[in-house]
Amino acid sequence: MAGNAAETLIGAAVLAVAGGFLIYAAGTANVNAGAGGYELVAKFRKAEGIDVGGDVRIAGVKVGSIAGMELDPDTYFAKVTFMVDKKVKVPDDSLAKITSASLLGNSYIAIDPGGSDLMLEPGEEVAQTQSSVSVGDLIGKFIHGEAGK
Repeated sequence: MAGNAAETLIGAAVLAVAGGFLIYAAGTANVNAGAGGYELVAKFRKAEGIDVGGDVRIAGVKVGSIAGMELDPDTYFAKVTFMVDKKVKVPDDSLAKITSASLLGNSYIAIDPGGSDLMLEPGEEVAQTQSSVSVGDLIGKFIHGEAGK
């Protein structure tokens, strides 16, 4: 009988910790970018490492999230749609690039703001993009002596 009570208490403690974690995660998540944001589009030759729901950042600060990805059948580029917080205005000469927070992944879209006084309007395309760099491709080039070519 005492064993059942101990198991019940341990189970209740695990559920309480899990519930606390969920409350903490919901409280720290940036939900403003999706609810009060506007949509922009960028096309990348390679969009490896990013997924729907991934971050969009400016200066390392999350300002939005990736809303969709599809193949452009005319150019064979990845067409990425993302939401940006409505409080953040993106100059029309900005650069959108796929970058990684670490060697093991966590890729996101980084926006390097340009210097233009004109801002992108909802639905417009970021014209300047830089695609993801595959670590496997880099290692292969290094191994085969193509690093300096």
